[in-house]
Amino acid sequence: MNVKTVSYGDKNAARDFTRSLLETGFAVLTDHPVPVDLIQNTYKEWGNFFADSSKNDYIFDAKTQAGYFPFRSENAKDSAVKDLKEFFHYYPARTTLPSNAQRFTPEYYKRVTDLGSELLGWIQQETPEHVSSRFPIPLSQMIERSEETLLRILHYPPLKGDEQDGAVRAGAHEDINLITLLSAATAPGLEVKDMAGNWHAVSCDPGMIVINSGDMLKKTSRGFYPSTTHRVVNPSGPAARDARYSMPLFLHPRRDAHLTDTVTAGEYLSERLQQIGLLK
Repeated sequence: MNVKTVSYGDKNAARDFTRSLLETGFAVLTDHPVPVDLIQNTYKEWGNFFADSSKNDYIFDAKTQAGYFPFRSENAKDSAVKDLKEFFHYYPARTTLPSNAQRFTPEYYKRVTDLGSELLGWIQQETPEHVSSRFPIPLSQMIERSEETLLRILHYPPLKGDEQDGAVRAGAHEDINLITLLSAATAPGLEVKDMAGNWHAVSCDPGMIVINSGDMLKKTSRGFYPSTTHRVVNPSGPAARDARYSMPLFLHPRRDAHLTDTVTAGEYLSERLQQIGLLK
């Protein structure tokens, strides 16, 4: 499976990036404008958050979907087994950040969101006219003034060896949104499924950003772009005793933005959140 690694500054970056998304649903970006030290410092402040019992003071609000979700809160679509993770949902318009995660996270959110908007512009530019002409509005305009773009900070604790049969760090799933931007996690584990059903590890070298297309991009492009199944597998051996952190940013349209002539992003999002157990 040829997930391309693309240098942000390369003259053919937009073409190669979009081609990789089209062929695999994934691309890896290097030499991008998000400072590596900002990524590392953001990871550090969330490591402090998850290690502190005060995290329970930030339990999520079911209505806003913002805040701290305790261990085993979520399952993959169509799975009855909860994932082995805890996480925090950060939406700037409706989230109060924990005191030990306020220094770097807002800047990280802004930088990655800005990059995501630019990447949507690349996709728009490189999409054939017979497909792009069916977008209700240009892709980058869909996210303007959106309060739905989500930074999810995930902590996968060390494995204890007594996990429920079938329980994994993140079950096989597709993302709901337009595109996801994931700064390289602190440990391997991300795998992507090819069209033949084989799984492939995705690079996670420090400084890389992994981008994948989601269900909303697939829907608004009428299936032209795939939404590729991926998962986070349980490590074995000594690595099982190590925690893993990741920070995907899910780029979402405004709730009233249309994905098709008849379906809005808000309607689609509510339906999917119910399917994964986060919305009743």
